[in-house]
Amino acid sequence: MDTNYLEGTRKQFRYYKSLGDRTFEQLNDEEIHHTYNTYSNNIAIIVKHIVGNMLSRWTNFLTEDGEKNWRQRDAEFEDSYTSKNEMIAAWEKGWQCLFDAITPLKAEDLERIIYIRNQEQTVVDAINRQLAHYAYHIGQIVFIGTLLKDTQWKSLSIPKNESQTFNDEKFSKGKHGGHFTDGI
Repeated sequence: MDTNYLEGTRKQFRYYKSLGDRTFEQLNDEEIHHTYNTYSNNIAIIVKHIVGNMLSRWTNFLTEDGEKNWRQRDAEFEDSYTSKNEMIAAWEKGWQCLFDAITPLKAEDLERIIYIRNQEQTVVDAINRQLAHYAYHIGQIVFIGTLLKDTQWKSLSIPKNESQTFNDEKFSKGKHGGHFTDGI
């Protein structure tokens, strides 16, 4: 079960990364910096926050507190990327840090204790916490992308009015194993 958990969470992280990647493919430099109002974050800022969180949480994941003293969280909410390419380079660096930390994990690591802001938690709890955090923010990125692209948006999941076709295809295969992200 623990091995399945680890492989499943790795696939989930890859899936959420792909949602961001596929959103970025549809946007230009101007769109990633579009802000709806003074209280909202644009896509570039959300990415900057995710990256800052990833680098802090996953650097020396098992041996150091997840909130590093070098992290400047408040600066993550300043729009400083100069281009989409710069944003994507940072995005890739954050994900690489995450995958470098979780790929070598073994089942016996799951109950180890790590700390985030001096608060104790198991590796499982820390992984679940970050998976939920990234899904939350990537959902924001995708939503902003749909608003920006409007009718030019290319769906990242089951397009509107195509649920029956999707389900018919899935059910035609019969019962089978695998992770829902397989083949995406």
